[in-house]
Amino acid sequence: MQLTPNEVITLASIVDEETANDAEKPMVAGMYYNRLKLRNAEYPNGMPLQADPTIKFAWKRFELKRIYNNLLSINSPYNTYKNTGLPPGPIRIPTVAGIDAVLNHIKHDYLYMCAKEDFSGTHNFARTYQEHLKNAEKYSKALNERGIK
Repeated sequence: MQLTPNEVITLASIVDEETANDAEKPMVAGMYYNRLKLRNAEYPNGMPLQADPTIKFAWKRFELKRIYNNLLSINSPYNTYKNTGLPPGPIRIPTVAGIDAVLNHIKHDYLYMCAKEDFSGTHNFARTYQEHLKNAEKYSKALNERGIK
């Protein structure tokens, strides 16, 4: 994978914060690994991870249920919306399942994910940003219908 042990632990901590569903963790890990390795005209320095749990960590606001655009401006090495690559260290102590998920990630071509609108704790995955926007719209609508701020 060309990741150091610290990078594996850091990525596993993010995967663990993204989902409590151990069966889904290898999919999530694969999606983040795809972002780490992506280099193209749009992302010559790599695609940002854009991991919401790192924003909670940067703000030290672990109670947040939604990450709004105004939260993405924080100046922190843990802001994976501003900085490419992994943050400097883990955002929590990763589980064995999280570490295993990174080391045995599922190989696929997904670059995006969004929590499912059924609140199952799992995600809808997408290959394109357009697909992702449709998934995000469904999830945002479900949050709004439940009054989750």
